[in-house]
Order: sequence, then structure tokens, then C-alpha cells
Amino acid sequence: MSIKMSRMVLGLPLIFISFLVSRSYSCTITITNNCPHTIWPGTLAGSGTPQLSATGFRLDPGQGVRIPTVPGWSGRIWARTGCTFDESGLGSCQTGDCGGRLECDGIGATPPASLFEITLGKGNDKDFYDVSIVDGYNLPLVASPRGVHGACNATGCASDINMGCPRELQVVGRDGGEGAGVVACKSACEAFGLDQYCCSGEFANPTTCRPSFYSTIFKRACPRAYSYAFDDGTSTFTCKAYDYAIVFCPNANEIRISDGTIGTTFTAAVIYKPNNGETVKMASSSCILLPLLLWILLYILNLSLKT
Repeated sequence: MSIKMSRMVLGLPLIFISFLVSRSYSCTITITNNCPHTIWPGTLAGSGTPQLSATGFRLDPGQGVRIPTVPGWSGRIWARTGCTFDESGLGSCQTGDCGGRLECDGIGATPPASLFEITLGKGNDKDFYDVSIVDGYNLPLVASPRGVHGACNATGCASDINMGCPRELQVVGRDGGEGAGVVACKSACEAFGLDQYCCSGEFANPTTCRPSFYSTIFKRACPRAYSYAFDDGTSTFTCKAYDYAIVFCPNANEIRISDGTIGTTFTAAVIYKPNNGETVKMASSSCILLPLLLWILLYILNLSLKT
């Protein structure tokens, strides 16, 4: 076999590996607490996808954490408020509770809770994402993807709906402290349980289930967020991103939202135990687009084969 042919044969496996890897992307989700109080984010994987490495944790004001995902992951992320946990991680939250546990471990948020929902694409398939207040609202949030191929649309609900929540939908917190006053705003479905609000029974289709008086209040406050079950047209977005930045209370502490991006200072990416503040988990490194380094390596190997 000639030397030239040998070099071609040696290069084929590398080209094949590069083709496989070039069709898979790594992505992270960055969660930042910009609220003036502590929050306890929770995560829940959709059916058929694994739970994330962190399913529930504490974030003090100004703290953030970066969590790795896998291609094709789907699920939702929210923030709990007014929580107390013992050293074993058992307790309760005023809003967004997940079974009275620090780590949610497959248990979803108790409504009302503002939700970030996402399905990551596999290979070159796009991601689908939204912010939903269909199950009610507890905190403002904005989600901003960092696109692989350029800018993508930010979405969210940056308004404080609790301030204008109708009395019949209000969830009132404990007296005194940061949990006093209106801490969440129920959906009409949760408050009244009627098919017309829940888009169920004879209203279980987009023709018969229309925006209600209450969902319209939510939609006016947060035009890009899901306000009822069939609010797809203005609320679902697509992107191919290497990171999704989720900021709770985005309008506090001078975070600016403009041109579809978020400008924020990301501080210590550390998760703490509920009481004594002992560090238990560090944030992972940011995700990267895998093919780039491999193509550089292939180019170097190709040059070496030619010499």
C-alpha cells in the first residue's frame, strides 16, 4: 500500500469520529438570583430524560449556579420562596414547594409558580423553550439563550404580577418578615377549577378554550409568557444555544434587559446547605461547542501526515 493511501486510511476514523461529534452539542443552564431575598430553585426532568445534577438548592441574593445538561433533555425550572429546611433537607416553602424537600428529586412545583420550560434539541435540532404562568405566578424571571449561531430571543415575565393580582387569586404569606403580603398569584384554573379556565372537558382544544379575563391580566403584564394552555403562538421560542441564562427578579439591582439579551454580574457559583452555609457543590464549567476543538486537532494531524 502506498504512503499516500496509508495516510488516507489513517485519517478515515478521525473524520468519522468528527462527523459524529459535530452533530452533538453541550449546553448548560445558568440560574442567577437577582432578588433581594433568598430563593430555592427547583428542577424537574420531563418523561424519558434524566434528572439534572441539582434538583433543588439554595441561592442567596447575587449568587448563581451553572448546571450541565445532556442533548435532548427536557424539563422545567422554577424558584421557591419562603423556605425553611432542617439539616436533613426536610421542610416547607411558601411558594413552589416540591414535597417539602430541599432536593426535589422528581417532584414538581406546587402551584402557583412561574416556570421556565425547555426541550433541548439533539444534534443540530433546535431547542424549544418558554416561560409559563399557566400554573400561576410567584416570581418574575427572564430566560436568555446564548445562541450557537447568533442571537436568539429572550423571553420571560419581568413584571411583578403579585402587586396587581386580583384578590380572588392572591396567595398571602405569613405575617412579618419577607414572606408577608401577597407572595403568589394563582391561575384561574387553580382558584375556581372550572373547565373553561383549565382548558379541559369540552374546552380541551384551542377553538373552545379562549383567553379568559384572568389570563388576559397575565398576558398584558407579560406578553411573551404562556398565560393559558393554548397560548403557543406568542409564547414558544426556538434556538440552538450553548447556555440558557435564567435570572429571577431581573429588574432588581440594575440588571438591564434590552435587544433580547441580559446583562448581569455572575458571582459565586456555589450551592450551600440550608443552615450552616457549608459548601456542598460547585458549579460546573461552562459548556462548549464540541466540534471546534476536534476540527482543530484534525487539521493539525492532517498537516503532520503531509510532512
